Amino acid sequence: MFETSIYYSVLAGMIVLACIVFIALQKITPAYGLTYDRKWGPSIDNRLGWMLMEAPVFFAMLALWLCSPRRGEPALIVMTCLFLLHYFQRSFIFPLLIKGKSKMPLSIIISGITFNLLNAYMIGGWFFYIQPAPEYPVSWLWSPLFILGTAVFFIGMGINIHSDAIIRNLRKPGDTGHYIPRGGMFRYVTSANYLGELTEWIGFAILTWSLPGVVFAVWTFANLGPRARATHRKYISMFGKEYEGLGRKYMIPFIY
Repeated sequence: MFETSIYYSVLAGMIVLACIVFIALQKITPAYGLTYDRKWGPSIDNRLGWMLMEAPVFFAMLALWLCSPRRGEPALIVMTCLFLLHYFQRSFIFPLLIKGKSKMPLSIIISGITFNLLNAYMIGGWFFYIQPAPEYPVSWLWSPLFILGTAVFFIGMGINIHSDAIIRNLRKPGDTGHYIPRGGMFRYVTSANYLGELTEWIGFAILTWSLPGVVFAVWTFANLGPRARATHRKYISMFGKEYEGLGRKYMIPFIY
């Protein structure tokens, strides 16, 4: 399963696929959330959809950790717990906070599960089966790269959770209208929640200082960047010049 040549072939394939997905998503808008479209096929409740999509990576990473002979190494424990912390929040806390009766297509859920399991393979495989044993000694936990990356990771998580809360509280109970999110990093970008998630995984790439960490961050942008662009255009179609006048970028302040 973790033959070195196969593992690096998967990483290379994921980089190529990320480029293809980024280009394809300029024309195709995934149909969930603000851009939901029934044409994407059978759908289920959004809360359940998020749980089904995110939970497999949590359990896959946990299994890779617990089944590894390296499971007791302190640095790997800490870095794995950071990974699991993100997915615990996305799998079991975020969905329960979702308001309304929105839907998510099964096609989106299946593609999300596949992507997430590949991420568990990349990160968990690197931590516990591929990287040389001395790569992460306990001293890694107070190295400048780990400290910097962890700080960036938690800043991103804070942006992500705060932005989700702003979006969630735009409507009062029973309200089905659409409103412009304001405050926080929404002062600079349309999709501040996506900015937070991208920042998290850039931080994770730094704190692990690894190729799979970089591939994960690249994939995050390839997937969320075009969606942020589509969301930006959706807001302009709904609010017109009022929204254009805010001068927000899609996802990265002052850049994209």
